[in-house]
Amino acid sequence: MKLGLDEVSPAVVAIDLHRGHLDMAVATLPAPADLAAKVVAANQRFNEHCRARGIPIIHVVSQYRDPSETAGNPFWRTKVDQAGDTRKNQFRHNLAGSPGLEIMPGLYEDGDLVIDSKKRKDCFFATDLDFALRARAVNTLLITGVNTNSCVLATAATANSLDYLPIVVEDCTGSMDGTEAHAAALLCIKTALGFTLNSDAVFDTLDENSGA
Repeated sequence: MKLGLDEVSPAVVAIDLHRGHLDMAVATLPAPADLAAKVVAANQRFNEHCRARGIPIIHVVSQYRDPSETAGNPFWRTKVDQAGDTRKNQFRHNLAGSPGLEIMPGLYEDGDLVIDSKKRKDCFFATDLDFALRARAVNTLLITGVNTNSCVLATAATANSLDYLPIVVEDCTGSMDGTEAHAAALLCIKTALGFTLNSDAVFDTLDENSGA
């Protein structure tokens, strides 16, 4: 499969793989425990393979100084304290100094880059992600993390608009909103924004496009 680039220069953009979503002991917006375990294990394997290939890993983590930075979003305000809503704890999510900000064990290693200024779904919005990618001459984003139907989708859309090539790694993503939301987001992405591939297919495709 051809990727539309003369030379592929990839980096992993790992979105919100933190305890605030994935560690049931402290999570404020938790994914289902079984999904969390599966996503963490898949990302650990994927990151190890990427490091072995010299592919940089950039972790992007949501962080808020206080609840007012969340309350500025009118739609989010409608979610707060609504019984049964997956985002009912939005005002308590990933506040500065909370344990939820920590990247899940096994996913970060020295040499990875961490951007912890994300405050909205799109990892590019009001962060220096674009600067970090261009400084490393990256043109292809291997997008992992949660949630597929919000932050992953929004980031893939902006990556496409900025003329990066988004590749969403299917087995390294997931959604606390359920499998249907996850599948719908992948469909939107592969229809109009970028590729969606499982881990093995990512590496096979990178090899094919590098002439290996």
